[in-house]
Amino acid sequence: MPVAVVTGAGSGIGAAIAALLKQRGWAVASISREPAPQTDLWLTIDVADESAVTEAVTRILDTYGRIDAAVICAGHYEETPALDIDQQSWERMLRVHVGGFAHVCRAVLPGMRDRRAGRIVGIASERAIGGGSNDAHYASAKAAALSLMRSVAVEVAPDGVLVNAVAPGPCDTPLLPPDSWERAEEFVHALPAGRIASTGEVAELVRALLEEDLFVCGEVLSVNSGTVI
Repeated sequence: MPVAVVTGAGSGIGAAIAALLKQRGWAVASISREPAPQTDLWLTIDVADESAVTEAVTRILDTYGRIDAAVICAGHYEETPALDIDQQSWERMLRVHVGGFAHVCRAVLPGMRDRRAGRIVGIASERAIGGGSNDAHYASAKAAALSLMRSVAVEVAPDGVLVNAVAPGPCDTPLLPPDSWERAEEFVHALPAGRIASTGEVAELVRALLEEDLFVCGEVLSVNSGTVI
């Protein structure tokens, strides 16, 4: 039975990914600040805390013996005009998105490199590619995480580990409020695909990157209904 670690599996895209992998026979361990009862092992961890992530991965390895895949989905979002973002907000975004990716990679990669096999998928955002209004700190942190992903991908590909990212656009998750402009009829109808994505569609792409024999390395695959092309 393959073993996957999914961060942020308590809701939204992370929960959909965890549920799909478990349905397909994976043992799924969650590192999340929210309950993730659909997983086999749930650890209450903030990915911004490196020592806590390291301890969590050690416990997962003690339980299952190995980690075949990691999906780094835990995130943080808030809207603030660019010139009003304070230092604390900047640092929180960077700690969660860049730090979280780095901490998980640091913890899981040694075992993957030793076995010369493994897959890592980071959940990015269309904002990392096209920017956005009132969320410059979020977009910047996601863009920095993409650069980190590509750099890690280059370093570990010779060891048999493939690292990629999926960048969702507007998606039907709890992070998208019911009154969001991205749910408004005029916006949705203007999308090339004519609708926003579902969490299940994002999960299917992640599954393919983990399970299929795709030689994809250091790439960013978009599920964004055509908002950024």
